[in-house]
Amino acid sequence: MNSTIDPNKLITLFSEPKKIVITTHKNPDADAMGSSLGLYNYLILKGHTVNVITPNSYPHFLHWMPGNETVTVFNKQTDKAKQLIADAQVIFSLDYNNLSRIEDAGKEIEKSGAVKIMIDHHIEPASYPDYTFSDTEKSSTSEMIYDFINFLGDKKSINKTIGECLYAGILTDTGSFRFPSTHPSTHRIVAELIEIGVNHATVYNRIFNTYTEDRLRLLGYCLFEKLKFIKEYKAGYISLSKEELKRFNFQAGDTEGFVNYTLSVAGIRLAALFTEQEGIIRVSLRSEGDIDVNKMARAHFNGGGHANAAGGRSDDSLEATAKRFEDMLPLYKDILC
Repeated sequence: MNSTIDPNKLITLFSEPKKIVITTHKNPDADAMGSSLGLYNYLILKGHTVNVITPNSYPHFLHWMPGNETVTVFNKQTDKAKQLIADAQVIFSLDYNNLSRIEDAGKEIEKSGAVKIMIDHHIEPASYPDYTFSDTEKSSTSEMIYDFINFLGDKKSINKTIGECLYAGILTDTGSFRFPSTHPSTHRIVAELIEIGVNHATVYNRIFNTYTEDRLRLLGYCLFEKLKFIKEYKAGYISLSKEELKRFNFQAGDTEGFVNYTLSVAGIRLAALFTEQEGIIRVSLRSEGDIDVNKMARAHFNGGGHANAAGGRSDDSLEATAKRFEDMLPLYKDILC
């Protein structure tokens, strides 16, 4: 963890019961919820009053995590969420690097006088927290929560309940341990989680083997009808309109991982997924090797992320957004080809 931060200051901060709020980014994924609920269960164990707040809802296949039933969804329980933030003595920002990532909830945090702590693995963290733990080399924020608890000198308190949440985040953000961000330390942490009782097969099944029939049919439709390749630039993409999503009874999380199928084709080095949701076009970018999609997302799609996995948004139409992607490819010909 951050060697410039004195652990004794945080140990002292948490030595007496506190009102704590944990926040994570919009459209939470398994790492967002795994890190949040992993930390939630740890802090509850230590006698604190803890609430997790998400900007919006998250996929049903993450609802099994211990503590899920206590989560407050900001855009559905706005008054409650605002009051929790106003009353908080400590606020955690997990798996996001800027308050803009949590939209209206961020405005409430800006007004708060609570001690603010950021734990995140995305580049260019904002300066608002009192304590920032930032490490872009880490596989996931869930791995960083493990490190944070260890930083407090309390690794012995990590139990199966906490471990299941953290394992879920590490599993998914490493792409089942195949992404370059998977380091020896990642495997060592996972081994320790398994040793304390986490059933890795059960967690995997809860995340990846509980999809709906509609989701499976949507995937088939994408692969058969919607894949488009621009082989000259070793790129490809899938675009889905709101009508197409509605046809398959789209639920939050249904397109998770779809972008990787494009990248799995031999010779393809850059992949994109465009989905029309909530009045905008959501953009997911994936790449291999030294192709930096974080820079692409920042330059073209009001977004960011990691070097090989990033996201963004577009206020243009679905067709115009896809054209913008195609039109940008010649700018990156040297690294794509």
